[in-house]
Amino acid sequence: MNGNSFVNTNSWKPFRYDELFYIQKGKRIINRDTQPGTTPCIRPIDSNNGVDRYIDIKPNHSENTITVNYNGSSVAETFYQPIPYFALDDVNILYPKNNFRLNMFIAMFLITLIRKEKYRFNYGRKWKLERMNESIIKLPVKENGEPDIEFMEKYIKSLMSSTKPISNKNLICTKIELDVSQWKYHKLSDLFEITGSKRTPLRTLEGSYGKGKYPYVTTQATNNGVGGFYDFKANDGNILTVDSAVIGYCSYQPLDFSASDHVEKLIPRFKLNKYNAMFLTTVINSEKYRYNYGRKASQDRMSKTQIKLPTKTDGTPDFDFMENYIKSLPYSSSL
Repeated sequence: MNGNSFVNTNSWKPFRYDELFYIQKGKRIINRDTQPGTTPCIRPIDSNNGVDRYIDIKPNHSENTITVNYNGSSVAETFYQPIPYFALDDVNILYPKNNFRLNMFIAMFLITLIRKEKYRFNYGRKWKLERMNESIIKLPVKENGEPDIEFMEKYIKSLMSSTKPISNKNLICTKIELDVSQWKYHKLSDLFEITGSKRTPLRTLEGSYGKGKYPYVTTQATNNGVGGFYDFKANDGNILTVDSAVIGYCSYQPLDFSASDHVEKLIPRFKLNKYNAMFLTTVINSEKYRYNYGRKASQDRMSKTQIKLPTKTDGTPDFDFMENYIKSLPYSSSL
């Protein structure tokens, strides 16, 4: 097996979470009762490995465990905790049962599967402890029907060993300054054809096609919006996508893809590449504050939205500048 191989899930078997884990809840604390310290405080956020801050309270959970948000806007966001920590009460903690010992590699495999369940839960349907105990996760199994923990570990290690090292070099050595005072407003509808994506239900992908090389783009605001990879595509790549369900998160999709509900497509009326796409997604994502669950980034709203961009003397967007600016940044050679 190598890092480029896809996992055949046809022989995987379902397990209840309480067959695999002892699941515990975090504990509520009052912020004013805490001081800065050295203990990681885990709360239901979708970044920084769930660590909100460091506090002066002793850890209430041990290392080599998995935390899963069961409440808030980041339900089902999942992290591996390598050191002892304090978990707040909107977080479930997964302790492995005696049939396996958790490490970083096994955790990474499991976390990927757990995060796939995000679409099932939201603020109104929380992933509380009782519901999680009864939830199902499909895993690779050995001949005796037990979870194949060794396979999970080896698979993640194979991916990591085949990954190219990241270079911090920039493609253009000249430093380019941003002078936004000279930028001009441009309507999104002048730059893009704004349309809906062709929807494919996740159960169709899992039941009829299985794992593959094409991204499944969802409304999540992490991992470039990608919820998994399947052997099916319904939309052309080299476009931008926008979540029209929650916060209006914009991402660049270089590959052909399938999509969930509420994924809008921004099809360029100009020559798009990964460099000017990164510039544009950053600018568009700066507009996320305009959108929320009650005021979605609909096609109509986006068509009226204007974004400020570097502009040439003829009044058209300066896409060459956008590309060269991204190329001048550290790590641009790794894009």
